Amino acid sequence: MRSSWFTDAVIYQLDPRLFVDSDDDGWGDLPGVIERLHYLRGLGATCVWLLPFYESPFRDGGYDVVDHLAVDPRLGDLADVARLLETADDLGLHVLVELITQHTSDQHPWFQEARRDRSSPYRDYYLWSDEPRTDIKPMFPDVEPDTWTWDDEAQQFYRHAFYAHEPDLALDNPRVRDELFRIVSFWLRMGVSGFRVDAVPLMLERAMAARPDTDGQWLVRDLRSAVSAQRTGAVLLGEVDVEPDRYADYFGSDGDQGMTMLLDFWSNNHVFLALARGEAEPLERALRVQPAPPPGSTYAHWLRNNDELDLERLTEGERKEVLDAFAPEGSMRIYGRGIRRRLAPMLGGDTRRLALAHAVLLSLPGPPVLRYGDEIGMGDDLDLPEREAVRTPMQWSTTPSAGFSRAPMDKFQAPVITGPFGPDRVSVDEQSVRAGSLLHRVGGLVRARLGMSELGRTRPETWDVGVSSVLALRYQVEESSVLLLANLADEDVEAALPANEISALRAGAARYVDVHVDQDYPPVETDGRISLAGYGYRWLRRTIDGDAGDAGDSGGDDA
Repeated sequence: MRSSWFTDAVIYQLDPRLFVDSDDDGWGDLPGVIERLHYLRGLGATCVWLLPFYESPFRDGGYDVVDHLAVDPRLGDLADVARLLETADDLGLHVLVELITQHTSDQHPWFQEARRDRSSPYRDYYLWSDEPRTDIKPMFPDVEPDTWTWDDEAQQFYRHAFYAHEPDLALDNPRVRDELFRIVSFWLRMGVSGFRVDAVPLMLERAMAARPDTDGQWLVRDLRSAVSAQRTGAVLLGEVDVEPDRYADYFGSDGDQGMTMLLDFWSNNHVFLALARGEAEPLERALRVQPAPPPGSTYAHWLRNNDELDLERLTEGERKEVLDAFAPEGSMRIYGRGIRRRLAPMLGGDTRRLALAHAVLLSLPGPPVLRYGDEIGMGDDLDLPEREAVRTPMQWSTTPSAGFSRAPMDKFQAPVITGPFGPDRVSVDEQSVRAGSLLHRVGGLVRARLGMSELGRTRPETWDVGVSSVLALRYQVEESSVLLLANLADEDVEAALPANEISALRAGAARYVDVHVDQDYPPVETDGRISLAGYGYRWLRRTIDGDAGDAGDSGGDDA
């Protein structure tokens, strides 16, 4: 793989309206994010992914955009964006922002003009029909069973793949595509390092409508060309939830032609199947099936994100296993396909298991994405509707307001979590000073990963170490080799290196030295046996005997 800034990136995803409120109006804001950039850098993050901060009614977390080129005044202004980007650059942090081009808010000036006047050029910015159609399936069938809604003012139906208040843009219209490129140019000139591109397959559906003899990927290539021409090294992180054999289409034949990174739903689903079973096989199988990305491109991995845990890449039986394990109650499930819970409640708040899950995430090839609050084990609020259950204020302190804001709590954009995952039990302040806390463990894992450049430059081999619960991934780049082990079960186990490695150990041709561990372990001896605690992990570097001096910090997370 060609080395780029994102090759070794650790991406931290945060929602500005829920992170820190700097002016005490109950809304998180960009100045609040700026205040906490040092925290992200200390955690080990190298890139910040900002969820929408554009002008919006925020009926859908800001994805219902009213102005793609303006900051919502409750979150700040363009001067705050400039200051955020400057501060991030000083700290060595890249910044990704959202590119939302599949739809707008129904309050967007384009849509308001379109519905008022059939002869307006903005009428063709959206999709209209005299009769409802069944051309696409609704994304949120529990809430919006239809994708065409009658508009009294327009006297026609308009299409919306998502919510009725988010009309679909007609990207088959070249004028709309010009608007898209104008938006991209604006934010690149501001200094962002790239975009997370929303709902990419739906973008291509409209591209195919414009050129029916194509697969629509020309629009991705045009977008990549526009981004690369304006800012060297700028990236596109695509939301592409498709079968693995279709990933190559979105990457393009060369890594410079398509999406730079794809969010890897395939591996994400199989991580949770592996966690549900306590067995490594589902994830090992997923990694073997997944095609290697072309040079200059990669996958990005995560555990949880801003939406539901969508399990559509699993079979019906596999999906039931995961739902039964992590969402046994109907209120925890959503859209007939996924889970609306945070990671910590899904794993019972068990610090060992949460750290293990992060060890698995951080051992996968390609940049990991950390969801804000998961590093401390934040919970969810199932009393909130739909995906809002996982969209609550960051918990900084042990106070009832979680250190999010000094405004009256009834003014908060969303309520602070209460109960066993409330700030009196889960917060940055408390975990920062407690050895063995989840925050300490995740931070240790992140920083250890940053020292393992192999993970960003090659695909791993899956090794059979004789224990079904142990995920063993070996990365080798030239003479440099690391072995990452994670025990997905609660029982202590003893793994074994392959026979050829044992022979090398006995011949004195190699040694395995701990780089990062969840606790202290005996060294790997010439019999090749490797001890692992329940939900334990060991990251080892293979060294030539006598050349282990720079193997790294092998201190345990509990130390």
